[in-house]
Amino acid sequence: MPQRPVKLVPQLMAILVLIVMTLALWAAWLGWDQHRDVQPDGSVTGPYEAWQVIGLVLTLLVPVYWAASRRYIAGAVLGVTAGLTGAAYYDWSDDSSGLFMVGVGMVMVGSLVVTGAVSAVIASVTKSDPT
Repeated sequence: MPQRPVKLVPQLMAILVLIVMTLALWAAWLGWDQHRDVQPDGSVTGPYEAWQVIGLVLTLLVPVYWAASRRYIAGAVLGVTAGLTGAAYYDWSDDSSGLFMVGVGMVMVGSLVVTGAVSAVIASVTKSDPT
């Protein structure tokens, strides 16, 4: 089966679309919640609840599926990774300890690996061509 060359403009458009969608979904699910909860034992949790993060991940599956099923794998992986990394950096950068960069790095690596794996699975089970 001959391979077609990767078309650069659709890949770049997919990256841009997924960056914007990821930033919007971060804002919708996580961006509004900046309140940390103090537990009875004095420990602090938050600001996000588990349902918010699960909601973000599940709604991100829709644009990833859209891109990966059209063989815009780079768009899916790089768009979501860049969007989540940028949103995490912006949202967490007010931390004076500097440790927020560890979290941002973990978001970047985790989203790169997971989005890459999910995109590969989606692309392998769908037969759609880019349109």
